[in-house]
Amino acid sequence: MALTPNTAALAANNESGYSAVSWAAIIGGAVVASALSLILLSLGTGVGLASISPYANSGASGTTLGTSAIIWLIIVQIVSAGMGGYLAGRLRTRWTSVHSDEIYFRDTAHGFMTWAVGAIVSATLLASAASSVIGTGAQATGSVVSGLASAVGSVGGAASTQAANNSGVQSYFTDMLFRSDKAATDPNNQATVAEVGRIMSRSLASGEIAPADKTYVGQLIAAKTGLSQADAEKRVDDTIAQAKAAAAKAEQTARDAADAARKAAAYLSLWLFISMLIGAFSSTIAATFGGRARDAAALTR
Repeated sequence: MALTPNTAALAANNESGYSAVSWAAIIGGAVVASALSLILLSLGTGVGLASISPYANSGASGTTLGTSAIIWLIIVQIVSAGMGGYLAGRLRTRWTSVHSDEIYFRDTAHGFMTWAVGAIVSATLLASAASSVIGTGAQATGSVVSGLASAVGSVGGAASTQAANNSGVQSYFTDMLFRSDKAATDPNNQATVAEVGRIMSRSLASGEIAPADKTYVGQLIAAKTGLSQADAEKRVDDTIAQAKAAAAKAEQTARDAADAARKAAAYLSLWLFISMLIGAFSSTIAATFGGRARDAAALTR
């Protein structure tokens, strides 16, 4: 339906020359929300660290600490986002000649934009802290991997590390060139232990010991301990089986730790998402309360 000249003139007169968005109020509310969230997070971190203990049967359990952290994260979002939204609604420009439904929508939009700006500011301020947490997690992962490597190589001692590179492989085959049917043990025992360590490391890496290697190691053990050849070879088999079991257990422990860390990160991300949604809702509702209080105060003058 076409507008009559009078209707068009009236619409032009009702059109404001200023934006309906009060950016000063939004930015002010966002800054307050970010600062308050940092303060509350610092408080929660301090209380959490004070409630845990490295000693057994002391301090809060992991489940209690995780549940408390989630609850506190939601409280932080409600309080900080609500305060920021209320200030944005209370400090925004008063709109005249605007329908109450439009005022309600604008206040809601101001609260949502305050939450959005505050979330960006908080994410920027917490970027360094997040980098530190990621670095700590990487160091912990490296420690787990190092522990696994140490458990696998504990049988070979220092020789297991040598067998992991090309020089270790060359040393193994070099040892084969000088093997004798009658194995003579070193009086100091160092060369013999080093050679056996290289053989054991290669056997653990391949998953089984070659028959010739088992016979040779059995001869060395028999010459050193006085056992029979059969008993010495049985000791070799038993030792390799124990080493495999220890390596498998260490690997399973590392996998369980990685899986637990993955689940914890997934739950944290999910609850962070939920808490931020709650914060957005709290900010929008609080902005409408602040806007109504601002308009009510202006009308009572």
